[in-house]
Amino acid sequence: MIACLRGIVFKKLADSLIVEVGGVGYEVFFPQAGQHRLPADGEPVFLHIQTVVREDAFSLYGFLDSAEKEMFQLLDTVSGIGPKVAMNILSGITPVDMAQAILHDDLARLTRLPGVGKKTAERLCLELKDKVQFLPAAMAAPAQPRAEATDDGRERDALSALVNLGYPPVRAREALQAVRQQLGEDGFAGMRIEELLRLALRSLA
Repeated sequence: MIACLRGIVFKKLADSLIVEVGGVGYEVFFPQAGQHRLPADGEPVFLHIQTVVREDAFSLYGFLDSAEKEMFQLLDTVSGIGPKVAMNILSGITPVDMAQAILHDDLARLTRLPGVGKKTAERLCLELKDKVQFLPAAMAAPAQPRAEATDDGRERDALSALVNLGYPPVRAREALQAVRQQLGEDGFAGMRIEELLRLALRSLA
C-alpha cells in the first residue's frame, strides 16, 4: 500500500492531481475545492495517501496533513459514505470542526457539507461520536482559554512513546483516556510522564 508521496505537482485535474515521483506519475484524488492549498504546477509537494483497493480500481486519495487522512478513514467506515463522498466532505470542513460537529450533534453544520443530508448527518453522529473522541486532543476537545489549558505536552509525548513501542494510535489514545478517567482531571494534570506511561501500559496489558 502507498502511504505517502513526495514529488512534484505535474498537473492539476478536475478532482485530482498528478504527482511525479522519480519519473512516474501518480494520479491522486484531491477535491477541486481544496486545490488552492496545493503548490503550483512544477513545485514540490508531500501528500499523506490513503490507498483504496476495489475489485475494479486501485485509487489513491491525498491529504496535506495526517489529521485529514485520519478523519477520512473514519468517514469511510460510515454506511452510505464512500471514499469520494468522504473527500468531498473534507473539502468543506477541517478535521477539528468536523469532530466538534459530530460530538455536539450539530446537524445544521453537517448538512451544509457536500453530499450530506439530514439522514447522513444523523448517521455520522451516531456512528462516529465514540470514535472521534479518541482523535488527538486538538481535534476532539473544545478549545480552552489559555489560562485554563492543562495540556503541557505530556499526553502528546506519551502517545508518541506508546506508538513508538508498537501500539496502534487508536489503542494508545484509548489507554490514555482510561488513565484520565481513572484519575480525574486534577490527578491526570499532576502526573509525571513516566507515571502516565506506566499506567497506560498497565491498561494495555
